[in-house]
Amino acid sequence: MRTPAKDEEPVSKKAGIIFGHELLRDGRDGRLGSVEEVLDKVYALGADIKLRQTVGGTLENLSSELSYREVTDLSGSEVAGAIEQVMMAVVKSILVGDGFGFSLPSRGSADQVYMEQLDRIVLRDKHTFTSFSNTSSVRKVAILTRVLQLVHGVLSRGIHVTKRDLFYTDVKLFKDQKDSDGVLDDISCLLGCTRNSLHVVASEKGVVVGRLIYTEDGDEIDCTKMGIGGKAIPSNIDKVTNFRSDAKFVLLVEKDAAFMRLAEDRFYNRFPCVIITAKGQPDVATRLFLSKLKRDLRIPVLALVDADPYGLKIISVYMQVRDCIWERLHTFCP
Repeated sequence: MRTPAKDEEPVSKKAGIIFGHELLRDGRDGRLGSVEEVLDKVYALGADIKLRQTVGGTLENLSSELSYREVTDLSGSEVAGAIEQVMMAVVKSILVGDGFGFSLPSRGSADQVYMEQLDRIVLRDKHTFTSFSNTSSVRKVAILTRVLQLVHGVLSRGIHVTKRDLFYTDVKLFKDQKDSDGVLDDISCLLGCTRNSLHVVASEKGVVVGRLIYTEDGDEIDCTKMGIGGKAIPSNIDKVTNFRSDAKFVLLVEKDAAFMRLAEDRFYNRFPCVIITAKGQPDVATRLFLSKLKRDLRIPVLALVDADPYGLKIISVYMQVRDCIWERLHTFCP
């Protein structure tokens, strides 16, 4: 540490902090990294996004020698009808002597194919027969049949249930929630619908606040009037419609504490934006909400996470679907 000369006055600790703060303050003397410079880049990115052509289409529009399959959003009546058709196929299989079982689409890594024309991953149209007479798969067939019955009942009544509610309807059979949760992906792929179309959702976790107005099941939600706690992102995203916003970007925040601080300071009033957090690892509802928001508003998404592998992992989950890859169109956010 340098010792001050005799003719120099020692610098106090407080003065040193103030001097450092002045050096780090954005927007002074044209320094790089100023607020204006960052915002200019964000606005330029937003303008570029609006000019891009949206990559879309379906497998039906593509000509290919091989056969592929993907999931789509279906109405409750369509999913219920698909379940009835599956069970009729099971009955026919029993009557002709092939036994009780389900022909499930294969979901291994070798069966996942990236389609550049669609900018998403689809499945090869390959199936594996899971039989009730096989001791290694008898329990899975029983759980699959029970969950199909429960989902059909939920769809017939036009309601939504959480995955936890589904588990508690037959604890003796499921034993663990992983058992009931695990077959939901098989069922959605079997029926060709998204998991959200099954009306089985996870508990609310994500929160949104900022310059955003949308309609939720007929009610208008203004996210600028939700206090520092924000508005909980609903589990059934299909009831969220009509996004309106003058925001220039979406700010994705990893931690709830940082979200509350930004909301408390009304950060979105100084810099027009929408702030979203999933309080750690993102759930499907938050990913769906963010993906729908970006597609409808066509604005850039910025992330505020820890500069460590865990923060990068959270960003990667938003950018690519980790657990249900064939639903990439509905949940991923570039």
